Amino acid sequence: MFTNKSKRILFVFFVFLLFYLVSYLIDPYSEDWKDYFDRSPLELLTEWTISFIFCLLISESSIFIHSRLNAYIPWTKNTPKRLALEIGLNFTMVTLWILLDIVSVSLIFDGSYYPQTELSTEEIKGLIQWIVASMIISFVIIAINTGSYLINSWVQTEMEMTETKLRTAELKRASVEAELNALKLQLDPHFIFNNLSVLSELILKDQKLGYEYSENFSKVYRFLLVNSKKNMISLEEELKFLHSYIFLTEHRIGEGVRFEIDVDKASRKMSIPPLTLQLLVENALKHNKTSKDTPLRIKICNGNKGELIVENTLSLIDHPDRYPTGIGLNNIISRFKLLSEREPEILKTDDVFRVIIYLITYDQ
Repeated sequence: MFTNKSKRILFVFFVFLLFYLVSYLIDPYSEDWKDYFDRSPLELLTEWTISFIFCLLISESSIFIHSRLNAYIPWTKNTPKRLALEIGLNFTMVTLWILLDIVSVSLIFDGSYYPQTELSTEEIKGLIQWIVASMIISFVIIAINTGSYLINSWVQTEMEMTETKLRTAELKRASVEAELNALKLQLDPHFIFNNLSVLSELILKDQKLGYEYSENFSKVYRFLLVNSKKNMISLEEELKFLHSYIFLTEHRIGEGVRFEIDVDKASRKMSIPPLTLQLLVENALKHNKTSKDTPLRIKICNGNKGELIVENTLSLIDHPDRYPTGIGLNNIISRFKLLSEREPEILKTDDVFRVIIYLITYDQ
């Protein structure tokens, strides 16, 4: 693979060869070409060196002008103005290099800082041909730079569009999965039956508590209906929903689970995909024992800036040597992969299962 520097050197060699080819094609019967190789090697080497430096200056100045104009006046912004500026600046730059080259050749071959005051017809003709060749080369460079820029822009645009389509499709798939999970929770007969059973018992024992339970039950379903299709919500909204979900869970399970939530105000303004915390809590309840003697402890708190830690003690029901990572966790990771630069980190010790979530700054 060629590096950018190698490509530029090869480009200068291409311009160098093109310069002599164009010069020859303009007038192949010129006196200069008849005895061209009869000159001494030193003279040829000197001329080629000067011509190479001249081609290097033309190509580098053209590339510089092209890159600077790309930054201030891209082709897509104002094409006529960009074309006029690129041609005008390149024409001016080539003219300056031609004058410099004439002075250099005059100094080296004639021993004077100034060219001859009287030039023969053949010399004038050769000078005009040289200037025309230089201008042609300049325009060829402009065409190559412009063509390369347009092709690269087109390729980049196509890649970005393809990537955007893929990300949109993946995000849509993840959102559909999250929505399906929410619908499953809404229609889960066990969830409905358990909560209605608890509600019936509370109404018989304590009507005030029964009313509060029914309010939180309705809040859970209202949240699922309103937010399950969204890509992002504020952490504050998610925590409000989670409080209602926790209220139901604590009254259903009793003293077999303990919750601790300590999240600062700044973090609450940041965002996460909806149902993230509920899925993590549900995951902990699903795979761990909940008993009065050894209650399951679930903690949600801040880590470093922009981090949220969700951890629970481990008391696995079936397999004490592993912690299942099923649909819930996979869905969370998939959505963060599409919506954020950092995915959640999952850490497990003998006693604790911890998920580190990197909160997202998101303007809704």
